[in-house]
Amino acid sequence: MARRSIAIGSGAYLPERIITNAELAERVDTTDEWIHARTGIRQRHVAAPNERTSDLALRAAEAALKDAGVAANDLDLIVLATATPDQTFPSTATTVQAALGMTGGAAFDVQAVCSGFIFALATADNFIKAGQAETVLVLGAETFSRILDWEDRTTCVLFGDGAGALVLKAGAGDGPESQGVLSTHLHSDGRYRDMLYVDGGPSSTQTVGYLRMQGREVFKHAVVNLSNVVLEALEANGLEADAIDWLVPHQANQRIISGAAKKLKMDESRVVTTVARHANTSAASVPLALDEAVKDGRIKRGDLLLLEAMGGGFTWGASLLRW
Repeated sequence: MARRSIAIGSGAYLPERIITNAELAERVDTTDEWIHARTGIRQRHVAAPNERTSDLALRAAEAALKDAGVAANDLDLIVLATATPDQTFPSTATTVQAALGMTGGAAFDVQAVCSGFIFALATADNFIKAGQAETVLVLGAETFSRILDWEDRTTCVLFGDGAGALVLKAGAGDGPESQGVLSTHLHSDGRYRDMLYVDGGPSSTQTVGYLRMQGREVFKHAVVNLSNVVLEALEANGLEADAIDWLVPHQANQRIISGAAKKLKMDESRVVTTVARHANTSAASVPLALDEAVKDGRIKRGDLLLLEAMGGGFTWGASLLRW
């Protein structure tokens, strides 16, 4: 039997403040109908002025550890995906580590924007497979509201804040019917970095700017890249699309989600969607959606999940996980 990463608990946190499309329409030239028709979004959660990314991550982490029945000092590693860290350094993961009271092991951030959680999951999975960790906390946490130009109606309507978490534990498994992470698949192509980016940065302007996006181009690449990486994951495990119980996609846009489901010939009743209520929470979107479907009973032990995401870079990836 091979060494495998088994999911034993999940958690999530969304800030209390909700901004509806109607409220946004009072700030910028838009309407609820315009936003919803193009994105599927109705509202988004926004962190309070005193809430940092680490605060959101901590709440999700505590929920996941409780769900898993794991104490913080039982963790060997924290891998936190974020594009909106508290500071340039130290890592947001170490802030969470200290707040949890975890005094051993290691903690670090990964940055792949909206694909961040998939990259973090792959990193954690490989640490476990290599025998370097037994129990790992994987986090996706963002405060994208801090890097939005609230006067740019093409971007400010799309994003929200939140955090999600997953606890992985080393176990044994063999073949696609066994529990755990079956495979992870990561890609990037830096030629397209200027299609989705934040202007500014420590080594260029020493300031953080705003998110900038060429929406139509991002959409076109997302449909192609996500379709390809999903097929790659299925082929790597000798599976067909009808073997998937649940598609848990990055929640960027309802049309992208529907397009991916159509490519897989999956009924949308088997797709976990939170985009209407959460908007795009970047690295937090996949674990937020996963936790919601686990907690409401849709996802059950033994179900085969396909997680996928694409983000700035471009980065994209997928993972097959037997819950």
